[in-house]
Amino acid sequence: MLKHVLRILALVIVVGGAIVAYIAWPDTATLPIAAVQGDRPNISTPRVQTIPTVKVADVVGWPAGTTPTAAAGLRVGAFAAGLDHPRWLYVLPNGDVLVAETNSPPRKGGGIQGWVMGLLMGKAGAGVPSANRITLLRDVDGDGVAETRSVFMSGLNSPFGMALMDGQLYIANTDALVRVPYTEGATNITAKPELIVKLNGGGNHWARNVIPAADGKTLFVSVGSASNIAEGGMEAEKYRANILQVWPDKNWRIYAAGLRNPVGMALNPKNGNLWTVVNERDMLGSDLAPDYLTQVEFGDHFGWPWYYWGGYPDDRVEPKRPEMQQYSKRPDYALGPHVAALGLTFAQDAKLGDRWTQGAFVGEHGSWNRKPVSGYKVAWVPFTATGYPVKGAKPIDVLTGFLDAEGDARGRPVGVTIDRAGALLVADDVGNRIWRVTAAR
Repeated sequence: MLKHVLRILALVIVVGGAIVAYIAWPDTATLPIAAVQGDRPNISTPRVQTIPTVKVADVVGWPAGTTPTAAAGLRVGAFAAGLDHPRWLYVLPNGDVLVAETNSPPRKGGGIQGWVMGLLMGKAGAGVPSANRITLLRDVDGDGVAETRSVFMSGLNSPFGMALMDGQLYIANTDALVRVPYTEGATNITAKPELIVKLNGGGNHWARNVIPAADGKTLFVSVGSASNIAEGGMEAEKYRANILQVWPDKNWRIYAAGLRNPVGMALNPKNGNLWTVVNERDMLGSDLAPDYLTQVEFGDHFGWPWYYWGGYPDDRVEPKRPEMQQYSKRPDYALGPHVAALGLTFAQDAKLGDRWTQGAFVGEHGSWNRKPVSGYKVAWVPFTATGYPVKGAKPIDVLTGFLDAEGDARGRPVGVTIDRAGALLVADDVGNRIWRVTAAR
């Protein structure tokens, strides 16, 4: 009996030690984050990790009377509060704002890895069940605060992206693109969603986004990878790490590939071309690999999982595909390592002052595996008149203060969009608020 007890105790000690090592194993950045940003980032030698660096800000929420800090010339206030994990935003033609209150579906798999992942998600404020609904917010008197809200749609499956096209509202659930008829001014939709395309789910990167193409005839749908570097095999990644092009008649094709986790998508106002922000791979150290913002064209491949940043090999990936190196497109602009870039919107309709007229806003959800942490802000990428990021320019902070003086997270920004009055709206999923940024007067 004593031997049995001792064996169990030894196992507990080993497992406990493994968990401590898993959480406490740090790789500290050796480069300032600005060195890994812009059109010419410093791509340093990878520091491959078997145990990932784990450093995620504890969520404490917003103390009463506090807000994020806006850049000079801007001010910020709460458009709505008391939401349930608001992740994504969509502004309807009449000015109503739809917000997807959503989170990851229940994850399969247990064991020590699953348990540790659960701890990390809880620590980061992402451990709450998904509300699985879209809520409508309406600012009746135009004062910049939503006076009314209603459940617009419920019973969805981890919904995220939303888009209107030809009188239909398309919703990107984690496992399907669906649509319902839309009537302007409606505050509730009870119609049963019609299936357009099934989307492969499971694993990591559950959020799916959808936007109409410039011609208004097709839609782009983003589907992130199931894993970090296809460690579960490429069969598990079928039709993932892709942007799909979908026709309303339910036909579809792969539009672009090799994108580990594309989430925010937007059309460049200069030419209507598709742009996206992408979360790159983990466990190459705190200086690699940079998340990025890039234009995407039909047939592009950005290298995942074999290559990153236009052809740097990831030697961990098996089997290797050396022939893919020459086809791995280099992204346009690095946002920095592990910033978790999710939100994206161009500023063509913004009325925030001359500084913020030509470029893109990016919602950076914040790192969980970099030391020191990165992201946890809304950034601005200035563009030229030709429709590309300014050469040599670094991202500019637009909204900060999501981390307090102790490094704890008051909130984490996700979706960004411009409302009908030209203000910037920011979904804060663990702060449970929608922030509204306007020009200071």
